[in-house]
Amino acid sequence: MTSRTVIVLPGGQYGPAAPLPMYAADAAERRGADVVHVWWNEPDRPLTLTEPERGLWVLPQATKAVESVTGDVLLIGKSLGSYGSVLAADRELPAVWLTPNLTSDWVVDGLRRSTEPFLLVGGTADRLWNSTMARELTPYVLEVPEADHGMYVPGRLAASAAVLGQVATAVEDFLDEVVWS
Repeated sequence: MTSRTVIVLPGGQYGPAAPLPMYAADAAERRGADVVHVWWNEPDRPLTLTEPERGLWVLPQATKAVESVTGDVLLIGKSLGSYGSVLAADRELPAVWLTPNLTSDWVVDGLRRSTEPFLLVGGTADRLWNSTMARELTPYVLEVPEADHGMYVPGRLAASAAVLGQVATAVEDFLDEVVWS
């Protein structure tokens, strides 16, 4: 049996233990995968970078994580982590991209070149999300109406917690039915 490893590439603000990447990683871990959490070097730096500097900043850190493991690798990236799409394309890795930056040519190029399946998760109130583009790139899309970049929806917090449950279920289904079927 081959070993499975999930590498979590976090967003720009809360690290890999934020709820969205944490639950996605938990889904993989419950299916026997080892989880490697990437913590960005100089975590405030990406906020000052422009395109394609963000990709050039993320890529070596993501590459180092991928090269540190053996076996089957799945990438999970939140927002800033979606700049790892280039690495996923180059290394032929499946992925889960949570609130990816679909306004970035760097990210979209990586997604277009990917030969392995990937899941895109986003919300219609996120300025970095593009519904049409998401569906052009992959058949595996979870789009949540009115969800913002943090996948929060208007109203009581319980509604946003329910969205987190939807994301966890979508990741579980993607892993069970597509990546590790």
